[in-house]
Amino acid sequence: MTMNNLKNQITDALKSAMRAKEMSTVTVIRGLQAAIKQIEVDERIELDENQVLVIVEKQVKQRKESVKAFAGAGRDDLASKEQAEIEILSQFLPAAMTEEELDSVIDQIIADQSATSMKDMGKVMNSLRPIIAGRADPSIASAKVKAKLN
Repeated sequence: MTMNNLKNQITDALKSAMRAKEMSTVTVIRGLQAAIKQIEVDERIELDENQVLVIVEKQVKQRKESVKAFAGAGRDDLASKEQAEIEILSQFLPAAMTEEELDSVIDQIIADQSATSMKDMGKVMNSLRPIIAGRADPSIASAKVKAKLN
């Protein structure tokens, strides 16, 4: 992907949502753009593709936590609203890794680093993070690495 392709994709999605008068989608995408802009202004930088991806992931993660909280409180109306927002945001994430792809990447990194014990966990996770960004849940990946190193 070229630089800022993701930001362009987000802007295009916003424009088409506005044309279609899908106000809930417009609101979610504007919130995402605001989060990106906030960091760019605060840190006086232009975010690259991976940094934008991290923001999208963070927004999805926050909503997943809200879905759990709302569902737990019996507020299915709010939980389904958050779920709908996750689906809107997920269009900006790369395709998710399959279980097999994730296992294979983890095995490869462990082999490349000759990792043998839990002492190597941090090293393995640091190499793994950029590869799975937006494509796999880091907590699942971490559990798999832990299981393989034990």
